[in-house]
Amino acid sequence: MALVSINELPENILLELFTHVPARQLLLHCRPVCSLWRDLIDVVTLWKRKCVLEGFITEHWDQPVDNWKIFYFLCSLRRNLLRNPCAEEDMGSWRIDSNGGDHWKVESLPGDHGTDFPDPKVKKYFVTSYSTCLKSQLVDLKAEGYWEELMDTFRPNIVVKDWFAARADCGCTYQIRVQLVSADYIVLASFEPPPVTIQQWNDATWTEVSHTFSDYPPGVRHILFQHGGKDTQFWAGWYGPRVTNSSIIIGHEMTGNPAASTAQLEQRQGQEEAAHRPSALPLHRPF
Repeated sequence: MALVSINELPENILLELFTHVPARQLLLHCRPVCSLWRDLIDVVTLWKRKCVLEGFITEHWDQPVDNWKIFYFLCSLRRNLLRNPCAEEDMGSWRIDSNGGDHWKVESLPGDHGTDFPDPKVKKYFVTSYSTCLKSQLVDLKAEGYWEELMDTFRPNIVVKDWFAARADCGCTYQIRVQLVSADYIVLASFEPPPVTIQQWNDATWTEVSHTFSDYPPGVRHILFQHGGKDTQFWAGWYGPRVTNSSIIIGHEMTGNPAASTAQLEQRQGQEEAAHRPSALPLHRPF
């Protein structure tokens, strides 16, 4: 029996085969094979089909997407970039910037004079004391898989969220600061609302803070997240604001130029093989 080249298969069969090949392997090893494979791998249908198979969209998705390949990678990378957001690992992964009063502490929900968190899966929170307590994380975007061209050309939305609450029997002040910074730690965009003061004898309700960075300048390589506060009664112990369920999520919405070339995408995939190793950057950079 004569050997038959795989390229003699109908294109729709080749597309179906490529649909089941891991995306990085498609770009690293399959796309360079020949012009036929390159053209098929660049077809919109392939990346839309991969999005359906992996549950990123449904068959009936009707929202416009300008670049399905980039959309796929943004969906596959999407997750909370902050580690230990709900205090399940005590203070692990957080840098303590200020540890005033009786220092940071982890407590279980709802806590004394507290209320249940809206999401029952969240079981713990961080709590501050009678002098300023601040903690932070530095997110290395390249180490998390977000290569330079993706951030500079497409500039996907960066959504930051945090939750805070006071004890019902004590007032407190809560603060948050989030900065998008360059490789040289130059601040390119910032979210730093005025501190929020809650009066004593409040309802201890959990409040969500949310901010979306969009259309930010090129050059973003790190995200600095810092929050905390202190109580207003200066009571010994842990009567300051409680914080939990913090998140930094890069979405699939893009505010850059979606029609720009993605030729460098394939060149970056080799570097991404090690993308999810822990960041080598020190967490002692000041805000």
